[in-house]
Amino acid sequence: MARHHVIACHVLWREICYHASLSHNVFDFTFLPQGLHNTPEKLRDQVQAAIDDCVGEHEAILLGYGLCSNGLAGIVARDKPLVIARAHDCITHLLGSKERYREYFDKHPGTYWYSPGWIDSSTMPGEERYGRIRAQYAEKYGEENAEYLMEMEQGWFKRYTNAAYVDLGAQETGQYKRDTQDAAEWLGWKYDELEGDPALIVAFLNGDWDDDRFIIVQPGEVIAPSHDDGVLTIEPPPTA
Repeated sequence: MARHHVIACHVLWREICYHASLSHNVFDFTFLPQGLHNTPEKLRDQVQAAIDDCVGEHEAILLGYGLCSNGLAGIVARDKPLVIARAHDCITHLLGSKERYREYFDKHPGTYWYSPGWIDSSTMPGEERYGRIRAQYAEKYGEENAEYLMEMEQGWFKRYTNAAYVDLGAQETGQYKRDTQDAAEWLGWKYDELEGDPALIVAFLNGDWDDDRFIIVQPGEVIAPSHDDGVLTIEPPPTA
């Protein structure tokens, strides 16, 4: 039995806590707000601060993130090893491997992902998001300008054609699926449903850190993107 400190995105809190409760290890947790990846520098700063604030007799700090828009590039291990999955983002954790994620992405490049954590933590693309943002624009800029701004805001949705729902069954899922189906119908997207695979999260929590799925960053070393199928790599400590 080992004691670890988990620092993770709130998007994964249900799944991580559920499987942590089944693990032989013991954990302390820090969950950071969803959406930090939209500003990678902010994600980097908050993750590093959480690492620096970690106290206690932990054998390792487990980072429940992927590369996340390069937000973890430059993170430095301090006095304890850091463990992180070779993943681009949290969807890899839900699908169980980077290979499964890549295979699905190659076949469905216009996919927007939905999960219980994402639905709980943010207003996902769909009718509710449209109405909320339009009301904010109308109040601030007036009705005519709101209509124009919504056309601009909705423009990025055109890059997507598929709403993919995935979860690990850590809670009742019926309403989450219905919410995703309703959003897909309103947006004119296809709806797809994938069964999650907990293998990566279970290995992450249980200490089964093989090199194909994880990197272990020793004190002083730095997380860096690998720019290949390994996703992440390790750089030596910076020189003075």
